[in-house]
Amino acid sequence: MKKLKRSARLVEMTQYLLSRPHTLISLTAFADRYQSAKSSISEDLAIIKEVFEGEGIGELHTLAGAAGGVRFIPMCRKDQALDRIGGICRQLEQPDRLLAGGYLYMTDLLGQPALLQEVGLMFATAFAGRDIDAIMTVETKGIPLAHATSLYLNVPVVIVRRDHKVTEGSVVSINYVSGSNKRIQTMSLARRALREQSRVLIIDDFMKAGGTIQGMVDLLHEFRAVVAGVGVFVESGEVDNEERLLHDYISLARLTEVDLKSRHITVQPGNFFKEERT
Repeated sequence: MKKLKRSARLVEMTQYLLSRPHTLISLTAFADRYQSAKSSISEDLAIIKEVFEGEGIGELHTLAGAAGGVRFIPMCRKDQALDRIGGICRQLEQPDRLLAGGYLYMTDLLGQPALLQEVGLMFATAFAGRDIDAIMTVETKGIPLAHATSLYLNVPVVIVRRDHKVTEGSVVSINYVSGSNKRIQTMSLARRALREQSRVLIIDDFMKAGGTIQGMVDLLHEFRAVVAGVGVFVESGEVDNEERLLHDYISLARLTEVDLKSRHITVQPGNFFKEERT
């Protein structure tokens, strides 16, 4: 790269960091890239760090030593996230979203790039310190949420199938009991999709009793993998605590009331925002 003026270098460095989240970049790499002294690079990074953290864009972590450098950790401020999730809750409360069984129609929302970016950043913030190797979800509506989150955590996405595909090669399959209707169902994952002993974040779009997520947890055991966390876009608040199969999770929204006759729906911020509501 040709030598840039400082103002141009600051812009390019910012973009470089934003496009490489959770990646350690050495000062030497920056110095070579911009043909500048390490002292100048350090000053630039101090400016970027101040702006990132002051504006709630994320954190810039510095690691000292010969193998050190800087790592950008994307994060959103809780107050900003709470304001945005409030708007999402209002959209979810539209009466025509109500489906049989108390489920909500969310496919249109999960197709909006801006909304997915915001939700992905919320999940990335919630699990920023979990040392995650991969994100797991089950087809199909959890896929865009998992990919949105993976962009900020910079880890691969692993997709669990309900039906075995010949293009997946050898697979590991398990039976699980659906938490909502108590039916026995099957899910599978290609053996090549996940390394053993990986630390995995599970992301799902909707959780009622938690049967599907518990199935993914059991499937991870077959790979000797570790569940690093569970993130749910919307959870149902109408399930008794005794019926819920999963208790350690983070939700962004909570479906608290559904009246099928009047088609009245109430959706509130999830447990990720619990501290802001107390």
